[in-house]
Amino acid sequence: MPIHETEDPAHLSALVGVDHADFLVFYSSRDEVGTLWCPDCREVDGLIRKVFGPSDSPSALIVYVGQRAAWKDPTNPFRGEPWKVQSVPTIIRARDGARLDEEIDTQLASFTEA
Repeated sequence: MPIHETEDPAHLSALVGVDHADFLVFYSSRDEVGTLWCPDCREVDGLIRKVFGPSDSPSALIVYVGQRAAWKDPTNPFRGEPWKVQSVPTIIRARDGARLDEEIDTQLASFTEA
């Protein structure tokens, strides 16, 4: 399966030389019962797994950015260089840095084919 996941929460070192994934999917971390705390992440999770899950699909690395308080902290490492993620979920295409952070439900198919 071409979906891989970082530890939860991820460390920046998990993204060093991230050339093994076609796409990076930045998600909220999971709470104590295993649920993504971000409602937008929960909303697109099924679609993400459907698009990136099949063996013939592009590969994706899910990066967990931390719990709500850690994510809201402006010094969260994923908010800075080189990722500059400002909202979750955010999907970054590795080959060109293009990003999708809105309308994922309607734009993901065309974004992954571009």
